[in-house]
Amino acid sequence: MELRWLDDFIALAGTRHFSRAAEERNVTQPTLSRRIKLLEDEMGVTLIDRNTLPLSLTPAGEIFLSGAENMSRIARDTKSQCREIRKQVESRLRFATTQTLYLLFYRNWLMPASERHNIPIDLNLNSTSWAASDFVAALTQGQCDLVLCYWHPLINFIQELEGPEFEYLVVCDEELVPVTALGEDNQPLFQLPGSPRNPLPYISYHASSFLRPLVDHSLLKVAQPPDLVTINENMHSVSVKAMIKEGFGVGWLPKRLVSESLTYNSLSLAGNEQWNIPLQIRLYRLKDSHRATLDPFWEKMREELQTDGLIEVQT
Repeated sequence: MELRWLDDFIALAGTRHFSRAAEERNVTQPTLSRRIKLLEDEMGVTLIDRNTLPLSLTPAGEIFLSGAENMSRIARDTKSQCREIRKQVESRLRFATTQTLYLLFYRNWLMPASERHNIPIDLNLNSTSWAASDFVAALTQGQCDLVLCYWHPLINFIQELEGPEFEYLVVCDEELVPVTALGEDNQPLFQLPGSPRNPLPYISYHASSFLRPLVDHSLLKVAQPPDLVTINENMHSVSVKAMIKEGFGVGWLPKRLVSESLTYNSLSLAGNEQWNIPLQIRLYRLKDSHRATLDPFWEKMREELQTDGLIEVQT
């Protein structure tokens, strides 16, 4: 049984005339007659008394009409509810970023923006375990709508995002700073650059992370490259920070991540400004995304960042 047969029957019961019911249903009269016959075959009873003028319902037809109206109404209501759910799902923007940037920017920046503009955002918390290249793939393949990530020309993983099919907003400037724990004398445990005889223990980033290629290339460009021996590699800045804080070595961390620790002397800088590495935090999107809420949200974010004097738009 097809749902449209029910509506055909309801129309015929209301008009008591095959031609007028067919016109109401926007089908030909033979088509409507065939559907009514199929419906009767399905139910195993005669529903329409064709020997009367106008047509009338048989006793079985009267009973079936009540059921047909209920089933048709339930079907319409259910379809409407499903469409509303689909609309809500399609209106939600899917966001992905690294663990560190979730901690630094989601509650303080993205969530308030979502509430301000009444555009819901779904988090992909699985992205906290992604390699840098996974973010590019997720955005390219439509698995997420917005990606917040670090950017620098030396971060080779995200060069694909510089293509014409993407656009970005610069959320803010950032820099990586060399950090160490403090000793019992409240002095830095390690101080750059180290020496060949006493290389500094180094907490590095994993090769598949955003920041590893940037730190590696930047340290090769300083006038006196540091003497480091890698004792640990981590995907996330928060994990690198934890190892440094326990006194295991020196490492480079986003300044925003360690600003409070530096202020309250639970961590210390391991070198002067020559060791700092500038970078940006960018919000990326796929230009041709068809999500209805993406364009308005993007423009609102553009306006807000521009007002704050932080905006830079890809051309």
